[in-house]
Amino acid sequence: MYKNCFKRVLDFLISGIVLLLIGWLLVLIAIFLHFANKGAGAFFLQERPGKDEKNFKVIKFKTMTDEKDADGNLLPDDERLTKMGKFVRSTSIDELPQMINVFKGEMSLIGPRPLLPKYLPLYSPEQHRRHEVRPGISGWAQCHGRNAISWTEKFKLDVWYVDHCTLWTDIQVIFITIKNVLMRKDINSASAATMEAFNGKN
Repeated sequence: MYKNCFKRVLDFLISGIVLLLIGWLLVLIAIFLHFANKGAGAFFLQERPGKDEKNFKVIKFKTMTDEKDADGNLLPDDERLTKMGKFVRSTSIDELPQMINVFKGEMSLIGPRPLLPKYLPLYSPEQHRRHEVRPGISGWAQCHGRNAISWTEKFKLDVWYVDHCTLWTDIQVIFITIKNVLMRKDINSASAATMEAFNGKN
């Protein structure tokens, strides 16, 4: 009952209230990021598979420039990540625009993180199960290691959440997420500024 009905009602009400309260803050952050990103824009839109693997465009604050090398290729992530971008990412402010995705019903407040469409063919049948629910701004894997754990561990936690999606589980995720954000915990992987790409094995 909760997973199939009540959860969506809560998502709609909470995201609507949050957007009304922080709309002015989102505009202010967007202005700062526009200049910090050297004109590359303040928002990052990218297609991601959602519930039942149907694609939608996730909305995030952009934390990097579009600077390229002499051959026209984008510089590595850690070289394009600005000081403002590091702060926005470490405080998880970059996730706030996804409240719009939640309000529209494309995402949930809590659920497996939406990943890249190119990963879909690499999933095992069990890993595909992470798409049985709406993707979330935060999730069980996010508050139990986030980018500091392996993809294999992350997917196991995602599927565990699908099988244990209750109001109590979501409440736990909310409180652990708030704690991790305040401590700026598990933002990066052990070897990169962002999480390494999934190759079907890691």
